Amino acid sequence: MSNNKLTLLNGIFTQDDASEILINLYDLNINFLKLKNFSSLVRFEKTDENAQKILKELQHNLEKIKEIIAEAKLNNKSLIISSELNISFSDDN
Repeated sequence: MSNNKLTLLNGIFTQDDASEILINLYDLNINFLKLKNFSSLVRFEKTDENAQKILKELQHNLEKIKEIIAEAKLNNKSLIISSELNISFSDDN
């Protein structure tokens, strides 16, 4: 099995840049999961429980990001953001 680590973000960002980058990343993922859940509703007439669980976590994290950015703006601070993707193979099909 191969494990690949890739840098997604690594740097110092203004409040506006951090807000745009992070909110767009989360919105993209949230919209993907909403579409996945909608597809499950249409195809199988039931919600995608895994998508619903992850969706709640992402929405909670998005609110936390907004709070952090608001605090940075209040204190006139830039944000240091680093994020790494870890990609490996699963035995599940």
